[in-house]
Amino acid sequence: MRRRLVIVFLVPLVAILLTLGGAAGWGAARSIQQAFYAEQLGDLGYFVTSARQSLRSGSSAVVDAEVLRFQEVYGIDVMVFDLAGSVWAGEHDGAVLSDADAERVRLALSGRRAEPPGTVFPWVVADAALVEPVFDDGDVIGAVLVSADVAAPRAAILQQAIVLSVIAVALIGLGVLLVFRLARWVLSPVRRLDEAMVAIERGEMDTRVAEDTGPPELRRMTRVFNGMADEIERVMTRQQEFALNASHELRNPLNALLLRVEHLATGLGAEWRDDVEETREEGRRMVRILETLLGLARGGRSDSTISAVDLATLAARRTEAWRDVAGQRGIALQRAGQSSVMSVTDRTIVESALDAVIDNAVKFSPSGSTVEIGAGREGEMCRITVRDQGPGLTEEEAASAADRFWRSDDSRSVPGSGLGLAIATDLLASVGGELAVTSTEGDGLTVSLLIRDGAAS
Repeated sequence: MRRRLVIVFLVPLVAILLTLGGAAGWGAARSIQQAFYAEQLGDLGYFVTSARQSLRSGSSAVVDAEVLRFQEVYGIDVMVFDLAGSVWAGEHDGAVLSDADAERVRLALSGRRAEPPGTVFPWVVADAALVEPVFDDGDVIGAVLVSADVAAPRAAILQQAIVLSVIAVALIGLGVLLVFRLARWVLSPVRRLDEAMVAIERGEMDTRVAEDTGPPELRRMTRVFNGMADEIERVMTRQQEFALNASHELRNPLNALLLRVEHLATGLGAEWRDDVEETREEGRRMVRILETLLGLARGGRSDSTISAVDLATLAARRTEAWRDVAGQRGIALQRAGQSSVMSVTDRTIVESALDAVIDNAVKFSPSGSTVEIGAGREGEMCRITVRDQGPGLTEEEAASAADRFWRSDDSRSVPGSGLGLAIATDLLASVGGELAVTSTEGDGLTVSLLIRDGAAS
């Protein structure tokens, strides 16, 4: 918008300044030319009178002296011709007339007076030679040619052009500065709205814009923006309070459950040792998830738990943890990918995101199918892939699969809220990762957890 305003303001301004500068330059050049030719005509009239007296007396001595003085003092060459066309006075060093000057002399001797100079371009000074017939009692007795040096008027025209160009450039520069300031002033309310939106995007939810500044058209927009910001802040505050309360209230039941597991473990035989240990590990993982949830609710990030993680081992453990749940649905979980994929990331967040993806795959896979879970590395990008054999999605549906509350038309009958992949996406984004959903319709869905090595630092 700023560029458009600058163009709208600047182009007419520059056009006006150039037009006025061109008109001023043309007028100054014409004025200099007219003054130059006026002086020539005055000199021509003076020598016509002197030449008449000299031609009538038959002596060129007086005219020769005047011609010599004019040539030495003013640099003006004067030549007087008799009726036969011969040089009567003012010939110097055997000068030869040009064809144009010879034609002017011939016309003057036939009684034609000198024509006034026509209009020419400002940077051109017309031929400076003028010829006037000499009359005596109505009869032509000779002609006078005056030729002046055009260097002086050309220099004056050039000087005027330079001065006007400098003035025009200065005015255009000043106009550009004024146009930019004007555009900045016009767009200042929009800029304040933009800065407020950027601040809210950074998490400064209390940012607002003054509603008493700017044109009336933007004041309503400002009020709407402030109202929207208030609503967003209210909703986010409620979500944050809910997350804080929920995670805090779940701590006590979880701790009590872990104590009961420890108490029950004392009365079980050795054959239950592996099951008890798995239960303990799941309990500890739930504690870590609650701590992460508390940290995210308080400040948008959990406490730093970045460490070296073997994603292949992590995927294998979560596969084993979900095997019984999948088995109850008649679904087999199969490990795939590389045996070791080391990355620097947050273990709890990756586990939680992977659980959401596995839960989605198990929920929508048909009985008797297989879900493959594995990890791999592609350059600096680590990938955990979960591939099911469900109905799959179209390309348009796959692009929307990670949106909140989105569900395909074919899965409306399956219990769920449509938040699993959206939660996984948010969790991965908090550690600099992302979720990729690809599908071949009728051939299952592949969901990849992309984690840039060391991205969360």
